[in-house]
Amino acid sequence: MHFSGTILILEDDKAQRDQFETIFSFLGLNCQTGESADCLSYLQSSAENIDLCLLGSIKDADALQLMNDCPGTAFILSHTCKLKDQVKTPGNYMGQLPQTLNYDEIITLLHYCQSFKSMRKLTQRQDGKSAQLMKLLVGKGEAISRVRRLIEQVAGTDANVLILGESGTGKEVVARAIHELSKRSKKAFVPVNCGAIPGELLESELFGHEKGAFTGAFSAREGRFELAQGGTLFLDEIGDMPLAMQVKLLRVLQERQFERVGSNKLIKADVRIIAATHQNLEKMVADKTFREDLYYRLNVFPIETPPLRSRADDIPLLVQELVNRHGQEQQSSIRFTQRAMLTLMQNEWHGNVRELSNLIERLLILHPNEVIDIAELPPKYRGADKEADPGDERSALLDAFSSDFNESADESEEVALADQSPIELPDLPIIEGEDDLAKAFTPALDSNGINLKDLVSNVEISMIKQALSQCDGVVAKASEVLGLRRTTLVEKMKKYGISAQN
Repeated sequence: MHFSGTILILEDDKAQRDQFETIFSFLGLNCQTGESADCLSYLQSSAENIDLCLLGSIKDADALQLMNDCPGTAFILSHTCKLKDQVKTPGNYMGQLPQTLNYDEIITLLHYCQSFKSMRKLTQRQDGKSAQLMKLLVGKGEAISRVRRLIEQVAGTDANVLILGESGTGKEVVARAIHELSKRSKKAFVPVNCGAIPGELLESELFGHEKGAFTGAFSAREGRFELAQGGTLFLDEIGDMPLAMQVKLLRVLQERQFERVGSNKLIKADVRIIAATHQNLEKMVADKTFREDLYYRLNVFPIETPPLRSRADDIPLLVQELVNRHGQEQQSSIRFTQRAMLTLMQNEWHGNVRELSNLIERLLILHPNEVIDIAELPPKYRGADKEADPGDERSALLDAFSSDFNESADESEEVALADQSPIELPDLPIIEGEDDLAKAFTPALDSNGINLKDLVSNVEISMIKQALSQCDGVVAKASEVLGLRRTTLVEKMKKYGISAQN
């Protein structure tokens, strides 16, 4: 876990101050420093803007008083800053740097600071409404409807829940929804990413530690289990938890009590456990990389979050929700043509809802208050168009075959697919080869001109009917013959009123 935030260095000795600034800047951190009197005054007046204060030797400054006056700021003391023996240190005291600086000890202290910062934000955050949490579970499909039903069924109990699904499918959203709908909603929801915390620090992170329990434990600290008392502990990426920690977690789940590292005092664990992973735990159990007994302890009530590619019909609703949410942050909005929306619905979405969310945010930045057509989508999301040369005849033909939806801004307001009446066009003779196709596209132009769109639509209808006839009405095979995605062919059949059995 890397620290991200603003560091204020308070040290009278300029050489020492410059050394600290060099070290933390080398680690990629944002340092503020200067004359000690000015920095001290800034800390006392604007502590909410400082995430971490490195406190050295400061004239007329009481370290303990500063820490108590700035409870939202994490403090690390240099070896030149002395605290009285036996003094009780506050919870924002992270530890003290040794005289001979050590990289591992610095990183450990920064890890504690990041954890303090995360927990501070968590406790300050207002409780969200369950309706808001459920917004990203929008959709009318059976898969997402089933997830909503399972959440409602299990929320009122204290059963352990295991959420399975690919990365980006909203596993934490599901966990938060369960918490907000439960009787524990007035207490904390505490998330822990088991894959982001080094194994040697995970035990201290979960159970806390006493002062002096190990090198670098300069003060006693509460763990996530204590912070989640009466509430919910969300163990994300549980499959990445080391085997040694799995044993200790299993013991807590069985006995409902634990000890801080370095202590023999038992603490009751009144915590609901929700775990999540994108890995196949059954396979991990078979491979002996995940404990079988822990798996069955966690897998009391499994919920599987569906991948986005399996619920393509929900994408228009999701897009609208994401546009509304990100649009408030960006103070702008975007609209999609139906052709662009169909292209998004045909994407594989390996990153699932998270990938879709990132795309919407990107488009809001690149094209604020504009209408998004296929050309405005990044190349990766343009489907069949992404490899086509704009000047190529094949590209022009594909574009002509595409439905020209929303030719004006007013017509592009709808993002969801609407049922359309079949287009009534006169029949064309059956086209059996390239010569017939060429003749169909090169009719004589008289003084009255010609409707090119109708002509191309007739060719498209004829080709689709022939493909369906050759494939005995099997749409999947016909789409391969025509070189189209199955979903694209289905939409064209719907547009023209063509039945698979025609």
